[in-house]
Amino acid sequence: VAGAPKAQIDPRWQRSGNGLAVDYGGLNAFLKRYGSTVPDGRTVIAYGRVTPADKAALSATIDRLEAVDVDALTRRQQFAYWINLYNAATIEIVLKAYPVSSILYIRDGLLPFGPWDRKVLMVKGRSLNLNEVEHRILRPIFGDARVHFAINCASYGCPNIALSAYEAATLDAQLDTAARGYINDPRGFRAKGNRLIASRIFDWYGVDFGGPAGVLTF
Repeated sequence: VAGAPKAQIDPRWQRSGNGLAVDYGGLNAFLKRYGSTVPDGRTVIAYGRVTPADKAALSATIDRLEAVDVDALTRRQQFAYWINLYNAATIEIVLKAYPVSSILYIRDGLLPFGPWDRKVLMVKGRSLNLNEVEHRILRPIFGDARVHFAINCASYGCPNIALSAYEAATLDAQLDTAARGYINDPRGFRAKGNRLIASRIFDWYGVDFGGPAGVLTF
């Protein structure tokens, strides 16, 4: 599909280590306080209820995560780390713009293309935007299509945002839960007469699933 970013690895982030403990307590506290599941199964963030103190706490949480020595983490820890950092940054972007009718209207130029090219993170002295985290780190380095159900784009049709941080020890189970939850929801996949209707995620990033046949197998 034209416009769908390709996965192009940034060699800078290929280093890994023996592991470090990463504290996601601040992110978990925010998600517990402001995240919930609505009757149709979607998870939502109550942006309008977030207090100034908790906005500052989320910003401080992101600062602490940016300061983690990501090169010292194991590969699985890194996978969880980048997912959590992406989701936390997305929440903060929406919070700073709230109230806003769509994340697409959070923009730096005149056209509504969203904030994904905005440099919002600083890790190991490198400024990063969300597109770089997704398409130059998460997709090419970890090669796991389930990532598309773990990172959140803050839109109605997106996969649910997890209401607790991803952890290396439980990562496979969490990714499975995220993928199954979306695929078994009409937003992700549904039958309509003799047709199967799939989310555009499977079109935009079909290569990550192994093409059309791989999508069906997945």
